[in-house]
Amino acid sequence: MKRLKINYLLIGLITVLLAVALWPTIPWYGGTQDKIAQIKSRGVLRISTINSPLTYYTVNNAPAGMDYELAKRFADYLGVTLQVTVRQNLNDLFDDLDDGDADLLAAGLIYNSERLARFRTGPSYYSVSQQLVYRIGTPRPKNLGNLKGRLTVASGSAYMTTLRNIKESQYPDLDWAISTDQGPKALLEAVAEGELDYTIGDSVTIGLLQRIHPQLAVAFDITDEEPVTWYMQRNTDDSLYAAMLDFFSQMEEEGAMARLEEKYLGHVGAFDYVDTRTFLRAIDDILPAIRPLFERYATEIDWRLLAAISYQESHWNPQATSPTGVRGLMMLTRNTADSLEVSDRLDPEQSIRGGSEYLQRMMEKVPFSVPEDERIWFALAAYNMGYAHMLDVRKLTEKQGGNPDSWADVKLRLPMLSQKRYYSQTAYGYARGHEAYNYVENIRKYQLSLVGYLQEQEKKLAQRKALEAAIGDGYPAVAPDIAMN
Repeated sequence: MKRLKINYLLIGLITVLLAVALWPTIPWYGGTQDKIAQIKSRGVLRISTINSPLTYYTVNNAPAGMDYELAKRFADYLGVTLQVTVRQNLNDLFDDLDDGDADLLAAGLIYNSERLARFRTGPSYYSVSQQLVYRIGTPRPKNLGNLKGRLTVASGSAYMTTLRNIKESQYPDLDWAISTDQGPKALLEAVAEGELDYTIGDSVTIGLLQRIHPQLAVAFDITDEEPVTWYMQRNTDDSLYAAMLDFFSQMEEEGAMARLEEKYLGHVGAFDYVDTRTFLRAIDDILPAIRPLFERYATEIDWRLLAAISYQESHWNPQATSPTGVRGLMMLTRNTADSLEVSDRLDPEQSIRGGSEYLQRMMEKVPFSVPEDERIWFALAAYNMGYAHMLDVRKLTEKQGGNPDSWADVKLRLPMLSQKRYYSQTAYGYARGHEAYNYVENIRKYQLSLVGYLQEQEKKLAQRKALEAAIGDGYPAVAPDIAMN
């Protein structure tokens, strides 16, 4: 028995020594693994983000957004799944990095040198300028020394760094409040609703929110364009950074980044206050009566896109008639209506059914080499100017060294179909390509407004119900936590 005990002791000692020697190579031990090895071992890339019309949101219960799509593709590149955590404010985002609860922050964050002591940035993927916003109907300030109300910015934002620098160099009396519980998007919405006087936002987010909150107005730019980037922990491990560099490089080389930029940024464009206000009123006053028809006949696309197409065509006027003879909600020609068995173009149901079927025919003609999420834009251009001219503009794009399967490349050539030096090179000649360009861009803007506006209505309804329930339970309302600078 004594010899057996000694053997057990020797075996135990050898086991401990082997464990110590092999410990760093065990997959679940992260002590000496680099970051990429940890992520792959875990099988999950964890990102933290914020809800905004660009970074992350949901449509039909499915996630979307530029940062979400980028992160999903990065996770696929690493061979892991994506885990998304949505935070309400910027401080919570960076807490996730500090606490090791996130591998990356993918939230449309502006590059900020003050953060570099604790965090590291990835490659830039688009640029924005910082802008001061106010509500239409109130005096427009000329500069930060001319403010007639309270400026409020989000805690932890790059805007605070900008304001501190401006206070030191230009306006020593400049003052502002700091919101610790609301992010930049919530503050922009508060200005639009008249709850705050001023705040600062980035130019792209402001441009997108104006489609839903047209009362939001830009007073002036505070900065030149600055890069937007992801953030990660700062340490001596370069593996995650190196992987990101390679991933972004591949995205650029394959043209995938240009497609993503076109999808989310390509239609931001100039803002028309009157047109947007008119459209939002129509959503309230006209759409409810015809919405069931769009929902019924939008079999291949989102019903809100079909509704946006109809608004671009007729402003939802079932009696609409153009000088060229197209009529109805979807402005069908007589020949098109006959081919679709539409006997009365002024009948809302027949018009929407016919327009939806005709658009589906156009989508079926689009070459399969065109990415699925871009096929609709090619189909809409063909819907507007004819499919033959779509063939022409694709060939013209290829002839000029562009990608005929990329909407970002093709749409730039559409106006050329109206210029003799270019349409003389095509098979089908002159076309109102500039109109087709504006047609598709307007539809994309209307779709953005419609989706966002309906989501805002649903959110306000849910908040109202929650508030009524809270009051019924005897809970007091809590005001936002705002500290003074």
